[in-house]
Order: sequence, then C-alpha cells, then structure tokens
Amino acid sequence: MDLQSWILLFFIIQLLHGLATFKLYVKAGRKAWEAFVPVYNAVILMKIINRPWWWTILLFLPIVNLIMFPVIWVEIARSFGKHSTQDTILAIVTLGFYSFYLSYGQDSTYVEDRSLKPRTSFGDWVSSILFAIVAATIVHTYFMQPFVIPTSSLEKTLLVGDFLFVSKFHYGARTPQTAVALPMVHDVIPTTTIPSYLEKPQLPKFRFPGFQKIKRNDIVVFNWPVDTLVDITNPYGEVKHKPLDKKSNYVKRCVGIPGDSLEIRDGYVFINGKQNQLPSRAKLQFFYTVTFKNDVSQAFLDQYKITEYTRVFSLKKSLFNDDRIQNYLKQNNINLTVVNDNGETIAFTGNVSQELYDKLNLGFSNNALNVNLTDELAEKIRKNPNVVSVTKDLSKGKDNEIFPKSPDYDWNRDQFGPLYIPESGKTVELNLDVLPLYKRIITAYEGNDLKVNGNQILINGKVATSYTFKMDYYWMMGDNRHNSQDARAWGFVPQDHVVGKPVMVWMSWDSNASGINKIRWNRLFTTVSGEGKPTSYLWVVLILIAGYVGYNQFKKRKKKSA
Repeated sequence: MDLQSWILLFFIIQLLHGLATFKLYVKAGRKAWEAFVPVYNAVILMKIINRPWWWTILLFLPIVNLIMFPVIWVEIARSFGKHSTQDTILAIVTLGFYSFYLSYGQDSTYVEDRSLKPRTSFGDWVSSILFAIVAATIVHTYFMQPFVIPTSSLEKTLLVGDFLFVSKFHYGARTPQTAVALPMVHDVIPTTTIPSYLEKPQLPKFRFPGFQKIKRNDIVVFNWPVDTLVDITNPYGEVKHKPLDKKSNYVKRCVGIPGDSLEIRDGYVFINGKQNQLPSRAKLQFFYTVTFKNDVSQAFLDQYKITEYTRVFSLKKSLFNDDRIQNYLKQNNINLTVVNDNGETIAFTGNVSQELYDKLNLGFSNNALNVNLTDELAEKIRKNPNVVSVTKDLSKGKDNEIFPKSPDYDWNRDQFGPLYIPESGKTVELNLDVLPLYKRIITAYEGNDLKVNGNQILINGKVATSYTFKMDYYWMMGDNRHNSQDARAWGFVPQDHVVGKPVMVWMSWDSNASGINKIRWNRLFTTVSGEGKPTSYLWVVLILIAGYVGYNQFKKRKKKSA
C-alpha cells in the first residue's frame, strides 16, 4: 500500500469509529461530533473509558497498536456495563464492531466511576502481561534491541555467543513497515519455520532523526540486503519476497561510508588510496597455511589459543601432476595452494567438494594446518622451532561468487575494486561497464525499472547516461576476512536497511566450555566501541539490582507496619 492508500484507510476507519460510537460519546456526556475528529476522538475516548491520555500515542505505534486495539474495545464495553466473558469475547472477535451493538442494539448505560481494577486474579494477570508486552515492544522497537552473535566474522572484537544491546536511537529508530506481526519476534515463530508476520499490508518507510551518523569502522547491525530466506538459521527454501524489516539481522564493521572509494589489496582495505586504520580493539584475521617439521599437536593449538582451523588435504604426487586432474580443478574453479612435497604425497589447501574428495581418494596431511590468525600471531608462530613455514592464503584470479558477479570483473575476496560507494544526491556516469556495480541499487533498492537495449541503458523508459542516487550506502565487512559473509559477496547496504549500533555485551556464552565457565564473566556488561580494553559496567548493574531489591523490601516492611 502506498501513502495515499494508507491515508484513505485511516479516514475510513475514523468514519466507522464515529458511526459506531457517537451515541456512546453522547451517553458519556460528550458531543456527537467529537467521535468523528481524528486523533482528538481518541483523546476524548480515553477520558470516557477513564484511561490516561497517553494511551492515544500507543494506538498509533505499529505492532503496539495490535495489542492496544483489543484492549480499547474491551474497555469500551466495560465502560457501558458489559463485564461478562461473553461481552469480552464478542468485543474482540468482532474487531470492535461490538460497539455498533452497544450503540444501536440496546439501551446501554454509561458507568462513569467504574472500578478499573480487574475483577478476577486471572484478569489481573492478563492485564499485567499485556502491558509488560507493550512496554517491552516499545523499548525493543524504538530504543534498545537484544541481539546474539551467531558467527565469527568479528571474532576477537565480538565473540560467538555474545549477547548485545543494540541501540536503535543512535542512528535513528525506524518505525515498523510490517503492519501485522508478533511483538518482539523478528523472523519466524520460535521453534517453527512459520513466519511471524503477514507480508501485507506494508506501512510507508519512516526513520526518526538519529543522534549521530555511521562513522567509518563503526560496528553496525543491519538487515541483510539479499535475504530471501524465512529463517537463515533454519532455512526451508526461498520465498519471492521478504519485508525489509523482517530480513535477517547481520552485524559487520562499516569500513566504507558514502562517498568513499574503496579497494582491497591482499586482504587489506584501502579508502581513497590510503590503508584503512582500524581501532585497537579490531583484530584482522586471515587464513594461513602452517607447516610443521613434525605432526600437528593439540599442545600447539592450546599454546597459541587457536580455535578456528581446517585440515590440509593430501594426495599422491603422481595424481596431482596428472593433466586430467589439473583440468578438472580448473574447470571447477578450485583454487589450490601447494603446501609441501613429502615423498609421494603432496599437500594442498583449497575448496574441496565431496565429489573431489571421493574422486581423488583424498586424505589429510599430518604436518600442515589451515589456521585463522591475526598478522601478529602469525609472526609469533613463525618463530616456533617446530614450524617450517607460515603462508597467508591469498586468493588468486577471478572468483565468480564475489560481487558484482559479472564476467567483466576479475575480483576476489583479497583483490577487489576500486569502486565508489554511493552517496545520496551524488551522480555517477552510467554505462555498460559500471552497470553491474549499481544495477541492484537502481532497481531493488531505489525502485526503478531498468532495461538494456543494445548499448543503451533505459531507466523508467528513458535513455540514461548517468544516475543520481537517492540514498546513502555503506560497505560492511567482517574482521575475519577469510571467514565472513559480507559485502564482498552481496554488495552495498542501503541506509534504510540500517537497524542500529551495538553498544554493550550484556551476556557472553561459550558453548565449548563447561559448567560455570560457559559464562565469560570478563565480558558481562562491557562496551563494544572505543579504544583499549572494553569498559565493564557490571558493578553498576549489581548496585542497581541491589538497590531495587532493597527498595522492594523496604516497601513491604512499611506496608506491614502500617
């Protein structure tokens, strides 16, 4: 639905509300016309049902209003003496049209000073739960959202199992676009693969002003632009469309901001010709092949605290030198790095499918590992007396899975660009050479129709030799450069996909540890951004909890003594 359709729907609802309730307004001592005036009628209705005026605001908050509307329908019925379970059910299942019955179907009487206290303990419990959900939904949607780190793409800075608080207001909170959805459930109903929302209707996009802009090297949570999976952690297939605000949440570092020219050389990011300098907490990692004089040992892994590694494959030298095998590897775009030649066995690293593994009867090398390391740790390992060599596994040649996935670009994960990161209002020359870089922006993100006719590019039916961007775009990458699903695979992140800024790790869970050690105590309530070691606010949290408990105990003792 477009904005005009929503405005029309809004006034239709206001008209229906007026027709359904104007007689009830009169019975409550108000004027009939007050039931028809948008927004004002809601303020007056709060007075009639004896509820605070600010409930009106809740009626206009997407998702929250799905909870508030049934509450208001029930409150109207009770304000006119209808307290039975049957009345409550009818008020809800008729979607508020029960008010027509109260107005026209019988002579109902307004109860001016009715008690607002629920008549049963069950009713009290339901009221408490509903308003707890309302409060939590408001906080979750507009202020702070919990988020868990599922992958190691920002390892060393954010760990797998970190639970984050993500600020929505730093970059400006978005109002939900998906009008009908379960509160605080992002993608699917927990433990199922059933979507937690209806794709339609969709509300217009709106973002509140933020307190700051995204800065280069900020860690950002955003909606994965190319997501079509219902649940990325448990996909059962693809769908034709997924609402923007229901796309999977990703967290990466923004290494390129609007207006930057970005290039990757040997895995390092260069911005406007200069190497990007990351904050001290960021730890770049690459896969290195480490070969040893003797067999690989667990003691070595423990000594350097290595947790992310893969085995290196080996096969007979005669097979590796076979022209048919070499042709097979080239045809399947398998990039191999030879590690060593030990007698009749040659060890190599690369993308090995099950088909290749079976075809070559592969085994594993006993004296080589493919290890994810920082440059600093790689230098330390080089000095180990049992280490023969430490070689960074840099990609060579074209990678068909790398953005923009065009035959005209021979980029890979370590040799990439340069490319311009679009800025709102800026214009680029448009031709068939650069079109692969910006085609998705022009069509999917900015809603234009694009066709190519020979050497001509047509946008919305008109020949285009340039294009002016409507939004800002960002380049998001993981610090774990060889193990990160990031912009190198799917391109730019539009401004409207930005969710928020991680500000604090409130819990950290190590699934590989045991017992009480599963909790990483040194990471609880620590800051995400900044230089140096993370600042812990655990002591502040403990003081607040102790203060809250003490205050409640004081109130109970005071109530008993009264």
